[in-house]
Amino acid sequence: MTRPLPQFIKYWLLALMLVLSFSHASSFASDGVELSQAHIEAGDDGYRLSATYSFDLNRGLEDVVNRGVALYFTTDVELTRPRWYWFDEKAITATQTIRLQYNVITRRYNVGINGSLQQNFNTLDDALSLIRRPSRWLIADKSALTTGEVYRVAVRMRLDLGLLSKPFQVNALNNSDWNFSSDWKNFNYKAE
Repeated sequence: MTRPLPQFIKYWLLALMLVLSFSHASSFASDGVELSQAHIEAGDDGYRLSATYSFDLNRGLEDVVNRGVALYFTTDVELTRPRWYWFDEKAITATQTIRLQYNVITRRYNVGINGSLQQNFNTLDDALSLIRRPSRWLIADKSALTTGEVYRVAVRMRLDLGLLSKPFQVNALNNSDWNFSSDWKNFNYKAE
């Protein structure tokens, strides 16, 4: 014969279940990156990708940044040319990495793009605005694509866990807060 649980244990279990359900639901509310728009522009120097992303950092990632740990956002772009007689030809594969880091001494956020462009911001939202709408970047020179050919373009942004220090990589594998990426966005581009 089993004894019924005391009343305070029932309330404690109910409160625990509510906390877990709300924390689980809120972790999925802002987990991903949405690629709002992306297109390729041809210029004299080559082909540039222009993209806009929509996202907010979840509470776990905000805490990590505010403790001075750098986060790396990598944009991947692939251009392939479909061929009916063989596998698709990969014409271009390019990546751009943006580093976001908080300096605890100066109390400013630093954003660096591919190690060259460095900018400082007073607020996290200002720093994230540069990551959400990075400048157009050169993905290939003019000779990389054949004029008049149609290419399939795939673009995505992800939090690059491979660039984190080893202790954070281990934590990231076990924590859903670090699953932060967009789906691949596909569109066609006719080379000019």
